[in-house]
Amino acid sequence: MPARKPEAADTYHGAELIVVSNRLPVSVDLDHVDGLQLRTSDGGLVAAMAPVLRHRGGTWIGWPGVDRGTGAGAKALEEALQAAGETEGYTLQPVWLSEEERHGFYMGFSNEVIWPLFHDLQTLCNFDPAYWKAYESANQRYAQVVAAVAAPTDLIWVHDYHLFGVRQHLRAMGVETPAAFFLHIPFPAPDVFVKLPWRRPILEALLEYDLLGFQAVRDRRNFFDCIKRLMPEVRISGRGKAMVVAHMGDREVRVGTFPISIDFNALTRAASAPEVVAHASELAAALPDRQLILGIDRLDYTKGIPERLLAFANALERYPELRKHVTLIQVVVPSRSEIPRYYELKHRIENLVGEINGRFTQPGGWVPIHYIFRALTFTELLAYYRAADIALVTPLKDGMNLVAKEFCTCSPNEEGVLILSEFAGAAVQMHQSALLVNPYSIEEVADAIHRACTMERTERRSRMRRLRRAIRRQDVFWWVDSFLRAATGRDASAFPPPRELVHTN
Repeated sequence: MPARKPEAADTYHGAELIVVSNRLPVSVDLDHVDGLQLRTSDGGLVAAMAPVLRHRGGTWIGWPGVDRGTGAGAKALEEALQAAGETEGYTLQPVWLSEEERHGFYMGFSNEVIWPLFHDLQTLCNFDPAYWKAYESANQRYAQVVAAVAAPTDLIWVHDYHLFGVRQHLRAMGVETPAAFFLHIPFPAPDVFVKLPWRRPILEALLEYDLLGFQAVRDRRNFFDCIKRLMPEVRISGRGKAMVVAHMGDREVRVGTFPISIDFNALTRAASAPEVVAHASELAAALPDRQLILGIDRLDYTKGIPERLLAFANALERYPELRKHVTLIQVVVPSRSEIPRYYELKHRIENLVGEINGRFTQPGGWVPIHYIFRALTFTELLAYYRAADIALVTPLKDGMNLVAKEFCTCSPNEEGVLILSEFAGAAVQMHQSALLVNPYSIEEVADAIHRACTMERTERRSRMRRLRRAIRRQDVFWWVDSFLRAATGRDASAFPPPRELVHTN
């Protein structure tokens, strides 16, 4: 990695940022024809953090997505990761996990315990004790890699529910480098959290960090309610303030809310590119004389896709004037297809689409639901956002949900309407201008669809203008900046975020 250039505003005295996440920001493709290929991973975390590391210098630690292998193959992979890091301007440090470890840690504890429990779906949890052992072992493995590269003056920023225990293992190794943690998913209320057999160890692990960040006040409140119930020895001060402090003896943990966002300016420019505008026009021309309702979701049972389809069918049933004048485009991006529950969800969605289309399709070309099961290219994604009149973003629960913010950003005529679940973290920032709904209430969502379809243009513009203004003001750079300010206690220019960012979905 080339030496990092000192910045005039560098007030953090040479510290580097060490980002730790489940995955590295690159994915490894093993192509039998072209050999080893690396590509930048999709997702908001990569979009937010990569430019900061690129500008400031530092290290990103995570699993590369493949086994290490042996011999020449292992050496080629390590060299490819090193070369990719040199190109990006920061170090890529892999954590090697065996297939067995990956199954217990990621497929097991992360996705069969924490993910459903933290989304209030505890009946879907599998509390296998072997999963907890694998999770602890993997977190220790990540901590060992961090310990090998961290200097005392660096800042370690650990991301998400896969890695609750990294700081605790670092302390056990004698590493006292400042460390912060950000949770991208919701934190559950005490009545849900207490069902976790390892509830106190998880809280103890989180309280080892110097700063804890949550998406919304709801999540921070739930966390402290769990602390109060399960760890009454912890003293809490500053309730009601922006930063709440938990006191464990002579050590303090600061806890705040930092709602993640997107790069408004870059996405606005990208959505205005000629190829995006042309593709959006083609979509509108292919589905003329109707309003387009858009749903875009990763295949996951937390997204409320079946409930949304039932609500759309209810709207067509109770408001027959909508028929032939609206079309729902539901995009489902494949995800975790190796997990049986997700495979079953896919079939349920497809059966509902078939039933609803079979029930309401009319001669003359009107099909109420256009269903797409694949990942969209970036151009396609922006074109769908631009072409849509209404976005139906109705997760059963979400940490934030950036689709809501992306749709608003890609509505340059400011005439789109956002229907948003009240259980999405984004609702905290967008509740005054979006149409908030309870995603479990089929008729309430159906009524919101009808209201959005019949809303006057002046009200549409007023609502969307306010939404876009808020997203522009609190963009992804604001998120990174505010978190690093809280983590370092210094001027945020110590980790200055550049104002140019290529968005990846």
